[in-house]
Amino acid sequence: MSELALDIRGLHVEYRTRAGYSTALEDATLTVAQGEVVALVGESGSGKTTLGMAALGLLAGNAEARYESLVVGGVTVEGWWDPVWKQIRGDAAALVPQDPGVSLNPVRRIGSQMVENLVSHRLATRAMALSRAAESLARVGIDRPELRLTQYPHELSGGQQQRVLIAMAFSSNPKLIVADEPTSGLDVTVQRVVLDQLDALRTEHGTAVLFITHDLAVAAERADRIVVLQGGRIVEHGVTAEVLADPRHEYTRTLLAAAPSFSAARLAPARLPIVPASRQEEALLTVTDAVKTYNRHSRDRVTAVDGVSIRVPRGSTVGVVGESGSGKSTLARLLVSLERADSGDFRLAGETIPDRGFKALRQLHRRVQLVYQNPYASLDPRFTVGQTVAEPLHNFERLDRRELQSRVATALDDVALPASYAKRYPSELSGGQRQRVSIARSLILRPELVVLDEPVSALDVSVQAQILQLLVDLQAEHGLTYVFISHDLSVVRLVADTVYVLADGKVVEHGGTEDVFERPKSDYTVRLIDAIPGRTLRVDDQGAMTRV
Repeated sequence: MSELALDIRGLHVEYRTRAGYSTALEDATLTVAQGEVVALVGESGSGKTTLGMAALGLLAGNAEARYESLVVGGVTVEGWWDPVWKQIRGDAAALVPQDPGVSLNPVRRIGSQMVENLVSHRLATRAMALSRAAESLARVGIDRPELRLTQYPHELSGGQQQRVLIAMAFSSNPKLIVADEPTSGLDVTVQRVVLDQLDALRTEHGTAVLFITHDLAVAAERADRIVVLQGGRIVEHGVTAEVLADPRHEYTRTLLAAAPSFSAARLAPARLPIVPASRQEEALLTVTDAVKTYNRHSRDRVTAVDGVSIRVPRGSTVGVVGESGSGKSTLARLLVSLERADSGDFRLAGETIPDRGFKALRQLHRRVQLVYQNPYASLDPRFTVGQTVAEPLHNFERLDRRELQSRVATALDDVALPASYAKRYPSELSGGQRQRVSIARSLILRPELVVLDEPVSALDVSVQAQILQLLVDLQAEHGLTYVFISHDLSVVRLVADTVYVLADGKVVEHGGTEDVFERPKSDYTVRLIDAIPGRTLRVDDQGAMTRV
């Protein structure tokens, strides 16, 4: 075996909390060879990030950890306060963090941050650092690197920001890179470019990569070995092809079954439908030639939605897909009149959708609801679950306390949450539970149309699968109509009857979901589909992976 870049034996980590000690890792043993990619996969709370941070000596202050042995980049570590960590993090190991929006200082230029990184690692003098920084940006595929050095993080796209972090991590030529969900917030096409750059640098330098992800499709394409974590324990590990072809642990099979990239079949309701299926020819929503522009600078106008026309049959799910900046979220806000279009015709059940007037908009929001992308940001932390779910009712109905509690309990039951959760606060819920609360709040008024803006992009694949099934079941029970907006084509394929593909604010293709996926007409759609990780892999009835 080649030289090990990481060798952890018998790692045990606990976190001190107000409620006592919580175990994050139990007896974790892990090796990563030079030039190898090892993927850590599992749900939130499984211990993935804790293991990655332990490899860099970056455990949180309330962590208590012990191990049998720990070697990073050939350097033996005697303890968590060993001064050798400073040398390791400067030369032997580096981190590519998950969220560049948090990791990059928003008030400092890219060049300033990269210069500081190079100087602190003693890789260049200040006089030479800007030139080295530009070279590093060019190597990760960023265009016009000298210009990018003068810009602030918000002036770069998400993919560009993530590549800046990769350039900074590789600047010290480390033996080990810990990549913590490095592409979880990116479109599939941008994700592919970023991962290709990461692979190219790894191959060039012989760097080992510990790749932390909840996306088994990405792990299947990029990792030499897979390590599966559940509840702080390693439940399965091995060569990627072997683990996927013959998963031994039930949890691994569950993760494989939940990954949307590995399934081509539309989800069917798990519960018997109560509301008869509506006729597909009856349009609930029609949009004709919608246009929306913004003033980016005093003389620079950006057209976010450019002549978009869509038709949403009653009782169906219409998917809207495209990369970031394609106009998807702007269209969502236009559909619920949170934004006013410059022009275009918007009709709900044949009636013009109002874009102004308090009373008119109030009545519209009884019929049309929006579920936001981020369940962590869309719920008021000061409100209990019951108060959050009941809030829309206060705008339309006068109910006594008993009636209100009954309606809230029914709404929570619809999304498979116990009535007792009404007394909890958002901070006491998981991400999936928070999104269920958001859905319950949107459904309590029994709307005709629900616009879902990236409703599962912030969730692990297993929780994502639960929410998608929930949405399909609720649609069957209540006759709901969905506009489902996402950059993840594999998710849209599971739930949508028809698909509209947006690029630069325009519809470049639309049609039945299977037609668009199997026989795409637009080069842009082909590029999106080709970028789906694991698109040639399928999970069979026994939970094993096969290639199609």
